[in-house]
Amino acid sequence: MRRLRVLVLMHPDCVPPDSTDGYSAQEINLWKTEFDVVSTLRAAGHDVRPLAVQEEIRPIRDEVDNFKPHVVYTLLEEFHYTTTFDQHIASLLELMRIPYTGCNPRGLILARGKDLSKTLVQNRRIAVPAFGVFPMHRKVKRPARLALPLIVKSLSEDGSNGISQASIVDTDEKLGERVAFVHERLQTAAIAEQYIEGRELYVGVLGNNRLRALPVWELKFGTLGGLGARQIATEKAKHDTDYQERVGIVDGPADDLAPDVTARIQRTAKRIYRTLGLDGYARIDFRLSADGTPYFIEANPNPEIAQSQEFAKAALHDGIDYPSLLHRILALGISRAKAGASVG
Repeated sequence: MRRLRVLVLMHPDCVPPDSTDGYSAQEINLWKTEFDVVSTLRAAGHDVRPLAVQEEIRPIRDEVDNFKPHVVYTLLEEFHYTTTFDQHIASLLELMRIPYTGCNPRGLILARGKDLSKTLVQNRRIAVPAFGVFPMHRKVKRPARLALPLIVKSLSEDGSNGISQASIVDTDEKLGERVAFVHERLQTAAIAEQYIEGRELYVGVLGNNRLRALPVWELKFGTLGGLGARQIATEKAKHDTDYQERVGIVDGPADDLAPDVTARIQRTAKRIYRTLGLDGYARIDFRLSADGTPYFIEANPNPEIAQSQEFAKAALHDGIDYPSLLHRILALGISRAKAGASVG
């Protein structure tokens, strides 16, 4: 790829240093994605400029005018302290006619709402857990069709935010308590889903029109089940590096799946990707039940792209090294802009 000017948008707390020397694993975990993207693209010869943004769009406009980037690599997961505002940055870049990486605004919106994405996917006859939504400031009453146990989450937050072992409830009283927790701590509506006992699987998908499904990846919970805990991707299991090491939580290829099951899951991931109007790159999450049914849990456009994370590791397992992966993501953003508009 030719030498590019790349503007990288990121949260102010995630601006990386020039080196990881002297930092703990927990400290690096905060900005590992930003560090990996910036340092890898610089090593490849690109002119890379990080930009911290949170409350104002003017810095983005100023940098676009001054730096004149060929493409913007957006690593923002929120704007103005609100996760649902990330799609507005993509919309702004489209209005400015600047190529950007990742998903288009429509796909971000459709994937963000777990109820909407599940409804759309279910309409394509893809298995999803039964679910119910509990809006803010409403009395919690479990629909009769929604059998216990359930797992309670934020309707719109991602990254396992707010999910713990207490998120799985087996009584109406616990359901009410956990919904109240989501309302009060996360300030969002709650969704309660049928709890699927099974394996936690992820499928990365790359592409705008022609799609490539990466190898099926699995989050493996080590000794967690033996400790009497449910094997779910809690906030602690996803982000606490000390806890991961202590319990033995690792991720890797789901090697023991039958070839036909693997192919089915990858096809389903691509169908979900298209159904939700996603492009660029995304990770589709499943729970695989004991009877072999892959249940769609959620879609994650613009997932963590650090070299140590599931998406990049699955790509490497499929023969795409990290610099090549970032270059493909840049190329997808540029080619979408050349095509003229976002999906839909």
